[in-house]
Amino acid sequence: MNNLKAFLADNLSGFSPKAIPGFIFSFIVCAVLAFVLGKFYVRYGNALSNRKSFARNFIVLAITTMFIISVVKSSLALSLGLVGALSIVRFRAAIKEPEELTYLFLTIAIGLGCGAGLTVLTLIAFIGFVAVIWFVNRTQKSVEAQSLYLTISGNAPGVIDLKSIVEILKKYCTAIKLKRSDETPAAVEASFFVEFDDFEKLEQAKADLKNIHSSITISFMDNTRDL
Repeated sequence: MNNLKAFLADNLSGFSPKAIPGFIFSFIVCAVLAFVLGKFYVRYGNALSNRKSFARNFIVLAITTMFIISVVKSSLALSLGLVGALSIVRFRAAIKEPEELTYLFLTIAIGLGCGAGLTVLTLIAFIGFVAVIWFVNRTQKSVEAQSLYLTISGNAPGVIDLKSIVEILKKYCTAIKLKRSDETPAAVEASFFVEFDDFEKLEQAKADLKNIHSSITISFMDNTRDL
């Protein structure tokens, strides 16, 4: 019994039951803000990668950051231990777009603010941030973009070259990313991530690509993987 009391005393030192309602409130606000941020990223983000899949990580990242800050904020020893742990554990997330990094920083900021007990300030700052996103996108021209995976192949390497393909795509695509290019004496193949404003430009690009050579084969595949 004495050992149990000592164990509870050690684990509950610096903890007050009165702090539980505030922690629960901050936890809920943190999760809700991260969820809303994910919806805004899916709606207004410009990255070619799968935005819905990426946004699913926001809630977990935000509440994890909040919990870490809640634990270490009252203990200098734990804070120093956290610095040591982060110097050992290296996060090697494949960030492909600067925009993704920006939203990750905002998600972490939500967790930091809520974990530090500045929930109201975090809420105010978040409202201001999403208001700026909404205003910027409201003043821009609205388009229904199509993000696609494009594969082009043909059996005339001397005629079908990467430069000609890219020049055609530049005329019709709002975004182009070369993912792979293979060329042999008998065939050539190139893969891209592309984005079109509308289907009309997609059809125009397809027609121009087919004019390069009669053997050319074009394949489009959805890149969003929305469920």
